[in-house]
Formats: sequence, structure tokens, C-alpha cells
Amino acid sequence: MTPRVILLGPQRFTPTVGDVVSEFGLKGPFALITAGWQEREGEDEELREAIGGEAVNLAIYDQANALYREDKELHLAIRARQTQLRELQDLYRMRLDHAMDAAYRLMRTEGKDEALIGPERESALEMVRSIDRHHLARVGEIRAQHDTRYRPLSREALARRREAIAQRIHDTEAVFIAGGHVAVLLNRLRLFELAPILHHKPVIAWSAGAMAVSDRIVLFHDAPPQGRGHAEVLDRGLALCNGVLPLPHASHRLALDDDTRVGLFARRFFELRSVALDPEVRVDWTPPRWAPGPGVRQLTRDGIAPWDAEATS
Repeated sequence: MTPRVILLGPQRFTPTVGDVVSEFGLKGPFALITAGWQEREGEDEELREAIGGEAVNLAIYDQANALYREDKELHLAIRARQTQLRELQDLYRMRLDHAMDAAYRLMRTEGKDEALIGPERESALEMVRSIDRHHLARVGEIRAQHDTRYRPLSREALARRREAIAQRIHDTEAVFIAGGHVAVLLNRLRLFELAPILHHKPVIAWSAGAMAVSDRIVLFHDAPPQGRGHAEVLDRGLALCNGVLPLPHASHRLALDDDTRVGLFARRFFELRSVALDPEVRVDWTPPRWAPGPGVRQLTRDGIAPWDAEATS
């Protein structure tokens, strides 16, 4: 049986998506979602070659642009909402920076009585989690207010395009969701309310695609060109799979040799399994269980470690 969702490591230099197609005997036709590539959405020749079989690009980035030209009121409303969300992210970052700095200092403090410092470390972590929860709630409120006011799915232009996209997905065997800009990808997937439709098809996703289909989207980079390097909660994902926090390019973006940073990350998102989605890595979701492929690693409170070889619920 083909898993409901398959999360892969990055495909650009070491593509493994074709191996998945072969392993499960997928013949097509397939649906492609490459909206995260934005203006390059249609440059999917390498992906088509890798998966073989007939494939149709759903072109939801272009579909969204066409919708905006037709429904200018909705376009302006979405732009206003996105401005709000960007400003909210800035405010969240202000609070987060101070809380994370305090948590790191406490985690790295040595020579103190554990009975004294232990509760302080946990309190600092809970403060970070509280800021994360508050931010997610505010993001949800802004999205809900927009949907209540503008009722996107009831608008003729959007409904017509969504119906056509849904029919294309219905006529395919599996859906492939590529990477790129995760916020752009998520917004287009949400705009056309594709989560309920995708629940009925096997989904193979990688990089930003893997992030978008999970429970929660966290932006991370321990040494970014600018900024403080604190992981940030961005939004909720489509929740096509549950219980895993995908971290694409983890070995490149995270200091996995720093047990303190790794441990703090794992403890901060303790309710999710933080998985390093590096090249050639794969994890399969066949509800209600995850099955990790060879070499899959997870972030734990004691540092980076292999995921249990046995399938995990």
C-alpha cells in the first residue's frame, strides 16, 4: 500500500523521487505542485523526467495571479492580510529574541545546583513556547477574520478555478509537491483550499513542500546572513500528516554538533518529532504510523540521534 504522505530530503542535487515512484509501482498520471518556485513554476522538466509517466502541473501560482486579475477586491484583501501577517511576524520576533537569548544563557550556564537552575530553564522554555502559541493563535485570528469577511470559497472566480484543480487532482494517481518559497506555497495551497482534496491522494513532498503539508511550519537557520538565528514559528501547515516537524537541509542550516542548541530546539517543540530531512532521507506516513527510512535522524533533548528503525506511531 502506498503511504498517505511521503516526505523526502531535498531533490535538487540528489533526486530520490523516482525511487519512490518505482518502489510503489506508480504509473501516473501525476499532479505537480511547484508554486513555491513562483515565476519558475512551469520549469518542471527535470521533475517530470525523474518521476516518468504522464504529469500535469496544477499551476496554482499562475492560477492565483489570474484570479487576482479577475477578482481585484479579493486580491486587495489578501494583500492587506499578508501585510498584517508580516507585521505580526516582526512583533513576534521582537518578543522571541529576548526569550530565546535568556533560554540559551540558562542552558549554557554550568556549575549551578540542578535543583535551582533546572526549574529556571524549564520556565524560560515555557516562556518561549507561550510566545509561539500566542503567535500561532494571532495568525489564526487574522486568517479567520479575513475568511469571515470575504468568504473566498463562495466567490465565483475562485470556486470555478478550485473546481477545475480538484478535478485534475481526482484524475491523477498521486500528487508531488516541490519546494521553493514556503510562505508562497502555503498561501496558494490555502487560497484554493486544497487540503481536503489532497487528503484523498498519496502525496510526495520535499523541502518547502514537506513543511507545508505538516502540522506546523517553523523557519530555522542557526547562522543566517542576517538576524539572530532563532527558529521562528510561521504558521500552521495543511496537516496532511501529524506529529512530525520536517527540517529540510537540517545539516546545512542547523548546528547539529551543538548539543545545547539541538536540545533546546527539541524541547521547545517537544510535542512534535523534529526530523532532519537531509538529502536521500525519507519518512513515510501511513496513518496512524510513521516509518523512517535508512539514516533518518531526529533532534532530541540530548542532541542529534537516529530515529528508531522500527515504525513509530
